[in-house]
Amino acid sequence: MPTVTTSDGVEIFYKDWGSGQPVVFSHGWPLSSDDWDAQMMFFVEHGYRVVAHDRRGHGRSTQVADGHDMDHYADDMRAVVEHLDLRDAIHVGHSTGGGEIARYLARHGVDRAAKAVLISAVPPIMVKTDSNPDGLPKEVFDDIQQQVAQRRADFFWEFAAGPFYGYNREGAQPSQGVIANWWRQGMMGGAKAHYDGVVAFSQTDFTPDLEKIEIPVLVLHGEDDQVVPYQDAGVRSAEFLPNATLKTYPGFPHGMPTTEADTINADLLEFFRS
Repeated sequence: MPTVTTSDGVEIFYKDWGSGQPVVFSHGWPLSSDDWDAQMMFFVEHGYRVVAHDRRGHGRSTQVADGHDMDHYADDMRAVVEHLDLRDAIHVGHSTGGGEIARYLARHGVDRAAKAVLISAVPPIMVKTDSNPDGLPKEVFDDIQQQVAQRRADFFWEFAAGPFYGYNREGAQPSQGVIANWWRQGMMGGAKAHYDGVVAFSQTDFTPDLEKIEIPVLVLHGEDDQVVPYQDAGVRSAEFLPNATLKTYPGFPHGMPTTEADTINADLLEFFRS
């Protein structure tokens, strides 16, 4: 399997398909690069070089006990980008992956980047604080950690079959294959990475990161996102980004890159070509 070894000895698995302008995809918690199948197949067929990696502790990357924080995630991404010598790259992040690329671009600069996209992403900050009074209570994330530690397999199945794809909404038509694929990806990763990752995606304040990113950024968010509420995430992120375009979708769920792939792919392609 293709991997790059980070400075602290972690092997990061990656996919690298096609040629042309690189598009670098960053996946959500607790998944893997496989969650981008619908986008990677679409864009490699449209003449782009598509790259996606498994975050440390996730998928096929090393299941280490530490380093599950946004600084390490950003440094790991830098290792992949430099190993592949990617330039003029478009970075696309879903959910936790949106936080990862925000930290990467702010921490390591935009010399190798052309554009970015945040999809259903966790910035600017998820948890409720004095400066973020509309955030979710910390107890919500404490409960997620408890579920991961005590009943991870059942919790992951319930999460995929419910709020992640909006399959708990009246009239929804759940795909058992999509649910099983989500569960498969999650269970490939390490429980410790998933447990620590909850703090990383919920308590990291990305506001200073967003303010530093001057390249064009497309912010996409579903208005029926039950995981990362769009008003406190996508809408606010667009306000902090110097060069942002915001687009929201009535009725779309958190996992809209999968359930609404045709719409999302078309809007991404339009942004890439603009």
